[in-house]
Amino acid sequence: MKATIWHNPACGTSRKTLAILEETPGVEVSVVEYLKTPPSADKLAQLYRDAGMTPQAGLRLRGTDAVERGLPDADDATVLAAMAAEPKLIERPLVETDKGVRLCRPQDVVAQIL
Repeated sequence: MKATIWHNPACGTSRKTLAILEETPGVEVSVVEYLKTPPSADKLAQLYRDAGMTPQAGLRLRGTDAVERGLPDADDATVLAAMAAEPKLIERPLVETDKGVRLCRPQDVVAQIL
């Protein structure tokens, strides 16, 4: 099984999720450091749609100015454009497999798509 993780190596939850993926037999992991290689607004829209969540639910509020900018109440296109332009606004880690997408907070959520 292939798994892609949108990863921030400075985040403990992201590191723990990556470790789970790497320790799971048969999982081929692709790591995307999204702060260096941000996903497009279209890719983010697909990830959130496949995870069954709104872009607003995928906003990182802690350590960002998302609330001050009104992003939690903004429309999807505005939120996605902001995330693509400033990837620090993306809550992490997102993991995609052929079984679906999950925002893995807490990291054990990844088991749902393995």
